[in-house]
Formats: sequence, structure tokens, C-alpha cells
Amino acid sequence: MVLISHRGNINGRIEEAENRPDYIDDTIKLGYYVEVDVWVIENTIHLGHDKPQYPISLNWLYERKDKLWIHCKNIEAMEWFNSLYGTYNYFWHENDVATLTSKGYIWSNIGHCFKNGITVSLEYKELPDYIWGVCSDYVYSYGHG
Repeated sequence: MVLISHRGNINGRIEEAENRPDYIDDTIKLGYYVEVDVWVIENTIHLGHDKPQYPISLNWLYERKDKLWIHCKNIEAMEWFNSLYGTYNYFWHENDVATLTSKGYIWSNIGHCFKNGITVSLEYKELPDYIWGVCSDYVYSYGHG
């Protein structure tokens, strides 16, 4: 199963650290993939859930591209990533049951599971064998990266 940390969390939510670049790096060093929230505003890139908080460079993003699942938080982010022709694995969703990432993965919303998809489970719970991966604040409980 693919293990994806939710905003850098691995063993419970640490809200003040979520999406912080150093927190993301620490989680990647442990071997996990990481779902990050990305904003693009006037061609500048920021991490942050409810608002753009942490400016990052394109170089920072590119160096980690194989470990990131990018949740576009505004339309400009989605348009910007779309213009980069498949370099990144990104997606957009709001209240949808599921969406497809730019690399063709099914990304479910909380509480939904799809065969060979990524299930978002912000708490630790048993998951069906037919899923491909999990994104969780408790990803450590599902296994080590």
C-alpha cells in the first residue's frame, strides 16, 4: 500500500507544522509520500491549507516532485500546474466524492474508498485490501515509509 502523509503529519495532527517546508522534508526523509496544499498567486508558489503561508521556490517543488501529491488550493494553482505538462502529480477537489490526479490516480474524499484508489483517512482505521494507498495524519500506523 502506498503511504501518503497528510500535510507532513505521520502520527497525529500537528496543525502548526502542517505544510511547513521543513516538516515536509522531515517526513520525506522518513520515506513517506506527502500530500501538500499549494497556492499559486501572481506566479509565486506557497504552501498552506486555508491560505498561502510558506513561500517555496519552483526548485524546491521540483526536487521533491516524485514524493509529493499536490492539492491545488486555488484555480491559479491548477492552471499553473497544468501548463507544466505532466511534471507534477496534482489534483483539485472541493466536495467531490473523488477526483483524478494529473497522473491518473483516483483520489477519494474523506469517507470513500475506491478499488485501486487513494483513500483519505484522517484517523487510523482498518481499510479494505482493494485500495492502492492511504493519505492520513496517522500514516505511521499503516506502516513505515
